[in-house]
Amino acid sequence: MTRRRQILTGAVAGAAALGGAGFAWWHRQADAGDPLAAMWLMRFERPEGGELAMASLRGKPLLINFWATWCAPCLREMPEIDRFYRDFSKRQGQVIGVAIDGPKPVREFLGRVKIGFPIGLGGLDGTDLVHQLGNLQGALPFTVMISPKGTIAQRKMGETSYDELQSWSRKL
Repeated sequence: MTRRRQILTGAVAGAAALGGAGFAWWHRQADAGDPLAAMWLMRFERPEGGELAMASLRGKPLLINFWATWCAPCLREMPEIDRFYRDFSKRQGQVIGVAIDGPKPVREFLGRVKIGFPIGLGGLDGTDLVHQLGNLQGALPFTVMISPKGTIAQRKMGETSYDELQSWSRKL
């Protein structure tokens, strides 16, 4: 390799590294101003196929429930959340579940228990999102209400109920 080519290759590599570092800095700055910024970019695989794109949920009230098949309180509250979903969707509200669990147990559970609202397979991205939304312990269930303006209106670690969710929705 000629000296000129070495210098050019080094310059291109340096510019790429600098660009990557700049993007990482910009991404962190955007997240610092809006803790939900990264959430709207996320996509989760759906148990039945396809994906759940968080960006498609922006601009309307949104309830996110983080759960797992091995979590007894999560399973107890699921019918309450499904009931809330049926009422909330009539008022343009949205409800999703993010399973912090493996795809196989989630698919098996959803084969036995019919849930009307969309479920995303969270994996590690779901765990990161739980922390980003304020649940630093990572305990489940964890439920968050996002206002139409994109701010966190309510959040709760632990089992919730239809009445509690209705109360949250009336405050939006």
